[in-house]
Amino acid sequence: MKLALLLIVAPLFVACSSIEPWVKPYERQHLADPIMVMDRDPVATQYLNHVYEAREAARGAEGGSGGGCGCN
Repeated sequence: MKLALLLIVAPLFVACSSIEPWVKPYERQHLADPIMVMDRDPVATQYLNHVYEAREAARGAEGGSGGGCGCN
């Protein structure tokens, strides 16, 4: 029973571990389309961040680049 299950499940894991990327470099331009930006009006977003900083007496931590390790 375990061997049969292994023979069924093992090819599924092998199929998912492809070496070449699913998204080709020339297809990435479609993923970086400006319509996919969360804030459609960056000026209004900056203003709301300024209002939030003034109201909460907090500065920063509204996003940025870097990894999850906290080193940036």
